[in-house]
Parts: sequence; structure tokens; C-alpha cells
Amino acid sequence: MTKKLAQDGSCPVATTLSLLNSQWKILIMRELLMHSSERYSELQRNVVGISQKMLTQSLHEMTADGIVQRQVFPEVPPHVEYSLTSLGQSMDPILKAIHSWGNKYLASHPEKNKTNEQPETDFAQKQP
Repeated sequence: MTKKLAQDGSCPVATTLSLLNSQWKILIMRELLMHSSERYSELQRNVVGISQKMLTQSLHEMTADGIVQRQVFPEVPPHVEYSLTSLGQSMDPILKAIHSWGNKYLASHPEKNKTNEQPETDFAQKQP
């Protein structure tokens, strides 16, 4: 019998997965790690396939969880930018490891490589 991950806050893996519970949150983090901050429209354009509803929901949840910060500039029209908090930035080595593992997987499973999905990035080479 398999032991289930505790979802009551006692398991760090379960806690992390609950904070990043969708592919979109991880892709949003990737974008914000590559660019120090982005406007909503830039995120929607750069995170291929995300709907407006999902982007709005993900940003709201990530802001509430302390991973993303939302900065409003007092201009007309309103100017809002999103960036990672220091907590969000601490995911950088983990996302680099996911990127590296994904490259190795795709190299050994070329049939899984879909050229029309998320564009290849220089994420792993990004300097802090």
C-alpha cells in the first residue's frame, strides 16, 4: 500500500506542490525569473496557451501566497507590473533543475518534443 502525502502542512513536498498546483504557475514563475517584471499583457503573450481567466486566477493566488508581488503605478491608464518576491526567486535553482531534466527527457524521447508548445528559452543560462 502506498502512503499518501500529508496535505495538512506537515509535509514540505505536499506544501510546495499545493502552492504550485498548476503548470501555469510554474510557467509564470519561469517568465518572471527570465524578466525581472512583466505587465499582464506580456505574461499573457509569453505564457503560450494560458487563458485570461487562468492567468488572472494564478497571479491572484501567487500574490496571496507571497510568491508574486503586484505593483501598481499611479498613471493614466493604470500601469501594473508583476514580479517575483524573494520567496518566488528562491525557486530559481529548482526551475533550472526542471529545465535540465526536461531537456534530458526530450533528448531520449524525441517523439515527445512538440515544437508548437512553449518556446525553448535560455532559462538555464540566465544569470542572477
